[in-house]
Amino acid sequence: MRELLGDEVLDLLLERSRDGAGGLRLTGQGSMLGELVKAVLERALEAELSAHLGYGKHDPAGHGSGNSRNGKIGKTVQTGVGPVRLAVPRDREGSFEPVLVPKRAGRVSGGLDDMIISLYAHGMSVRDIQHHLRQIYDTELSHEAISNITDAVLSEARAWQSRPLEAVYPVVFLDAIVVKVRDNNTVQAKPAYLAVGIDTDGEKHVLGIWLAKTPLDAATAGEGARFWASVMTDLKNHGVRDILIACTDGLAGFEDAVHQAFPHTTVQTCVVHLIRNALRPVARKDAAAVAAELRTIYTAANAEAAFDALAAFADGQWGRKYPQAVRVFESAWDRFTPFFAFTGPVRKLLYTTNGIESLNYQLRKVTKARGHFPGDDAVIKLLWLAIINIEDKRARERALRKEKTGKRADQPARLIEGQRTMGWREALNELDLAYPGRIR
Repeated sequence: MRELLGDEVLDLLLERSRDGAGGLRLTGQGSMLGELVKAVLERALEAELSAHLGYGKHDPAGHGSGNSRNGKIGKTVQTGVGPVRLAVPRDREGSFEPVLVPKRAGRVSGGLDDMIISLYAHGMSVRDIQHHLRQIYDTELSHEAISNITDAVLSEARAWQSRPLEAVYPVVFLDAIVVKVRDNNTVQAKPAYLAVGIDTDGEKHVLGIWLAKTPLDAATAGEGARFWASVMTDLKNHGVRDILIACTDGLAGFEDAVHQAFPHTTVQTCVVHLIRNALRPVARKDAAAVAAELRTIYTAANAEAAFDALAAFADGQWGRKYPQAVRVFESAWDRFTPFFAFTGPVRKLLYTTNGIESLNYQLRKVTKARGHFPGDDAVIKLLWLAIINIEDKRARERALRKEKTGKRADQPARLIEGQRTMGWREALNELDLAYPGRIR
């Protein structure tokens, strides 16, 4: 850009962009960037009109053509650097329809739209975005205009929701976050359900986002096994015919919900959730000692050794003092023990749902800034944008790490497009032996 403009032009732009105090006005009406945008847009509009008429300005070929230039009309449009006053050229017949700055359009899409969508994805409300644009860019956009800009991603989100899925997912993680949504004319807490699946290539994918509908005669739409059953059915309707292992946080009745759609799926309770639940009644001063004793259960060589370790814990000092901790493991035993059938690589995959919980933790940071959502579509829109934003951030971090260390960082940019699972080759071989004929 510097080579194109030259120092003399840049000096003139700098001089014209200084405010009364001698500082630079880089954005806003009359600023340096605003003047550049104005010049580029007006030049492009002139080129569009020349293409429409079939001849350039002052070109003799236009004589007797039946249509010609007919002056200009002033118009202010909102851009990514603030409001810009344009002189839009016209033709005598009124048939010229600008593409870059369409008639009746109050803004130039692209930079401004991308900025608004980015601010929305970071959790800012429409009112917050209005205030930000007014304060920083001296730009006024209505509530409806900002909502329409963010609504533009809904079609993309819906297409993603309805896309066909892989036939087989060796491992699927399931969890929910709670958001406040206006439903049935009242604001209520509703769970937003997410599923993250690992495909046969070892790539993670967010399979979908689901919100429960609140019946008219019910007060809430709580996280329950009934709706999980509808989620599993929806996965099946989108092409999933088999899930080897489903990992969840131990929701009551979840196993039956999964088996309605996938009768041969193994349900694995998140071990970390079990530990948290077991430690919940434990006094803080005893927590470290009890956690150390519990470790002998979930790190045992096999299910039989784990049962013996649980029995020893129950008969020991801490088991007698905190029998609730023992009951947590006993009540979930059948869903806790499946991962003992595998060695380290698969156990590491199934040990915890932290992969999806890490995603949910970041989504909660985005949603908690909102008082409530006006409807389910607004929730889907924000979660979809936030997932993309989170994964783009991770991609930038991987690229920076590669630049600093020189190590490969070839994971795709977004979780929805696939993120590699470490140690997948060893895990896949074990799963193939444990579930013959179901993966390939």
